[in-house]
Amino acid sequence: MLRGKNILLGITGGIAAYKTTFLTRLLIKAGAAVKITMTQSASSFVSPLTLSTLSKHPVLMDFINEEDGSLSWNNHVELGLWADLMLIAPATANTLSKMAHGTCDNLLLATYLSAKCPVFFAPAMDLDMYQHPSTKETFKKLQSFGNVMIPAESGELASGLFGEGRMAEPEAIVRFLEAFLRSGLPLSNKRVLITAGPTHEPIDPVRFLGNRSSGTMGFELAKKAANLGATVVLVTGPTGLSIEHSNIKIVRVTTAEEMYREVHEHFKNVDVAIAAAAVADYRPKHVSEQKIKKEEGDLDLTLVRNKDILRSMGEKKKQQYLVGFALETENELENAKGKLQRKNLDAIVLNSLNDDGAGFGQGTNKITFVDKNLTVKPFEVKTKSEVASDIWKEIIVRINV
Repeated sequence: MLRGKNILLGITGGIAAYKTTFLTRLLIKAGAAVKITMTQSASSFVSPLTLSTLSKHPVLMDFINEEDGSLSWNNHVELGLWADLMLIAPATANTLSKMAHGTCDNLLLATYLSAKCPVFFAPAMDLDMYQHPSTKETFKKLQSFGNVMIPAESGELASGLFGEGRMAEPEAIVRFLEAFLRSGLPLSNKRVLITAGPTHEPIDPVRFLGNRSSGTMGFELAKKAANLGATVVLVTGPTGLSIEHSNIKIVRVTTAEEMYREVHEHFKNVDVAIAAAAVADYRPKHVSEQKIKKEEGDLDLTLVRNKDILRSMGEKKKQQYLVGFALETENELENAKGKLQRKNLDAIVLNSLNDDGAGFGQGTNKITFVDKNLTVKPFEVKTKSEVASDIWKEIIVRINV
């Protein structure tokens, strides 16, 4: 949710300012770009040099910079326009009161008044200050402006007292921001299961039966779903791909049997399932415990059918919207429609190896989306990231009817 976001962190002069080193690190780890402005009093609690090193941007405290006898201006308007969201943490009673009444006596407050983005504030103060009627009125006024309050937690305070007023922990602040950004997205509160990649069916400890699937399509579908607000379980066969996203849990498997077990571990709890994996239809009946030595003559392998994962999902389907993939080389549309109906799917994504730019091992794909009403929608050749977006648009229209 935070990847690619520009976050302006405003730090005010409370003891909780020391936690902003951890907060900055977590925001950057989540994929955000972070710039920091702080009050002069905040610099007594946390080093601007430390924060500058962590954020990889200068920490701004004053309207005017003086270096080598020259003057330059820190443009608070430009800073406010840069931000996708502004986070003031810790937000002291003093700064919150100034924000509520439009006082503009430092760079942080000037930037706040210039910001066009959502503004979040995380109060930090002693319990009596937190409960004071004027503070409660300040909270209400700021929230009436559209600012979002990240409630303080209860715990031991700097005064030695125990109670409400402790700034939310950095991990809790990051979770709050992610949940806020997720809310309102088209897949918010949806649980999604996606399969990806090939399966490898062992012949001996060295060799296996497999296919050329890279897993890219499934990974792109998982990434798009997570960015649209979904919680995603991605069950993937052997692939060199990876994703770092707080909304995605990756489960790595090797064989079709392992994928079958993991799929049914999660399938019953999801709202949408997309079977994008290229699962091997057959596996060797006998797997040699030792490497098979090359000998004269041919090697005969007896193959047995693997479980049909997609069919089993269709048989057990209840509330789930189930989407399959069909890779065809002849009678493409007819075969895809047949698979859609036989396996009790809600939709199927057709690929044809006869189309340039489609198939395994390419950065592009060409699909046709067919739903259970046999509505057919073809698409042009696109990157797999764009194809994933198209697929999710078609699914979202149908699950939100």
